[in-house]
Amino acid sequence: MKIKKIIRSNRKSIALQVCNDTSLIIRAPFHATDAYIEKVILKHHQWLAKKQKEILLRQLKFPVKEFTEGESFFFMGKEYVLRLVCKQREPLVIRNNSFLLKENVTNPRVIFIGWYKKMARITLPGRVAIFANQFGFGYHKVSITNAQKQWGSCSHSGNLNFSWRLIMAPLRVIDYVIIHEMVHLDIKNHSKDFWKKVKDYLPEYKTHREWLKKNTHLLRL
Repeated sequence: MKIKKIIRSNRKSIALQVCNDTSLIIRAPFHATDAYIEKVILKHHQWLAKKQKEILLRQLKFPVKEFTEGESFFFMGKEYVLRLVCKQREPLVIRNNSFLLKENVTNPRVIFIGWYKKMARITLPGRVAIFANQFGFGYHKVSITNAQKQWGSCSHSGNLNFSWRLIMAPLRVIDYVIIHEMVHLDIKNHSKDFWKKVKDYLPEYKTHREWLKKNTHLLRL
């Protein structure tokens, strides 16, 4: 198994994450030796192999988008079928449960990403403002990023960052990621206190977190 990176921090235990390319990200304490990390990997080799197999099977079932007639794309948790049209002023619009894409555009993927980014900039800052008013969070600004691995992040200066891909997820899943990052404004780690606070604001957060883990492959182009 290819190790993509080892991230060391003040954490107490080792965490293993299998990426979409089947490589491995390891999060480890500063004091963990390479020999100990290797021992942990060997201990969990069956689980890692299972995860790799799941990812490969998923990639066969959900191949990379080709932007052809009849393909499905997600927006706010709903699936829309792609239709190619001749006469249309805008390159991409949603209408009647379909994405309508103007025929013969030079780079449909760029057009889709631009559209998703626009929708994310319209939607996500508004959801952040709602929760800030509801729960008393204070933040600096909201940015939409191109992040591929992180759905969201929180900076030490109080900036909240969210991947444009998040706009493909259901609204309650979006809300979970937003609340997750807003709690990080006060608690910078993933301690028991952190998760308790997330649960206080969103009691069913585990359901939304699990949805995101299982359906990440749907939220890509």
